[in-house]
Amino acid sequence: MNRILLSTDFRNILAAMRALALLVAVPCLFLSGCATPCDRTAMPPSAIPAETALSSWNEGAPARAALVAYVEAVTDPGSPDWIPPEKRIAVFDLDGTLFCETDPNYFDYTLLVHRVTEDPDYRDRASEAERETARRILAMNETGVAAKGLETDHGKAVASAFAGFSLDAFDRYIQAFKKLPMPGYAGMKRGEGFYRPMLQVVDYLNANGFKVWVVSGTDRFIVRGIVAGSPLAVPPERIIGSDEAVIATGQNGEDGLKYQLREGDDLVLEGRFIVKNLKMNKVAAIVREIGSRPILSFGNSTGDSSMAAYVSKGNPARSLAFMLCCDDTERENGNPAKAEKMRTLCQENGWIPISMKDDWKTIYGDGVSRKPKGAETR
Repeated sequence: MNRILLSTDFRNILAAMRALALLVAVPCLFLSGCATPCDRTAMPPSAIPAETALSSWNEGAPARAALVAYVEAVTDPGSPDWIPPEKRIAVFDLDGTLFCETDPNYFDYTLLVHRVTEDPDYRDRASEAERETARRILAMNETGVAAKGLETDHGKAVASAFAGFSLDAFDRYIQAFKKLPMPGYAGMKRGEGFYRPMLQVVDYLNANGFKVWVVSGTDRFIVRGIVAGSPLAVPPERIIGSDEAVIATGQNGEDGLKYQLREGDDLVLEGRFIVKNLKMNKVAAIVREIGSRPILSFGNSTGDSSMAAYVSKGNPARSLAFMLCCDDTERENGNPAKAEKMRTLCQENGWIPISMKDDWKTIYGDGVSRKPKGAETR
């Protein structure tokens, strides 16, 4: 409970600071004649101490120290590494970086299994391709090994299984799924699996003038649904993910280059998968949608390696890439072998590893515990 109160206090402090910044910045604009508040002296770094902002982190954590030193350097107007606020862009993966990665699988994988095998309104109508994809996901739950091509096949199955849903209806479906209990944890629902230390990182960066983006391999609309109503302070327009086609209800197969949206049209999911946003596709999406090279990257797998390399290698601005290592098997569904591989990858590339076991005081907060193996609910 103390951690939750502290986070709330931090957000209140942040709101007050933003209000104060406006009071200072607006008069300066009129007095100086500048179109933007570009004077370094008018933009002091955040006065919120890292001890408060990052209270869920162990004080001696190397990753925490590296992040604080970096943020202080790039936000200090007197520093040679100073970066103007409009260039302070941080990109985060979702699953395994900000949010529980597997319980027993990714949120969007379990959502598809629920739709195809458990939803009484759809399970009898599911296609054979959707059923086969669900079976492969269930097999992955048991073996821990993903079948070849499952990433793309899953994207296609999600698109087809929710074809015809309006965007609002799809979001309502996701919100309902979020309320189901997390099978491997006591005291947590499926939509509540955010890592508290990483939520604090996002708040800390927001307080220091960064623009935070989520760049996920999960379907973009699903990510928006996960984030909606959550403590993650990222607006929907800064969410990038895998994509599926959207059409108008009156389109009836007509090409989008010919059809014009009409009064009374609703926007619905066409049922066609477009792209899986992993690896190099993440970099391409960043270039297309953000339009500026990020200076901070946070990920947890090889699916994020290209994003980390784009941020950390050859960047004209001072930059850092962090990778989470899933090494906690008591509080989280950890995988020590995978964590060790990630540490090796970090060492080879100059990225900074984050140990969930050693760096964090808590993962999900008070009142949440991992169930003993074999006690998971289905």
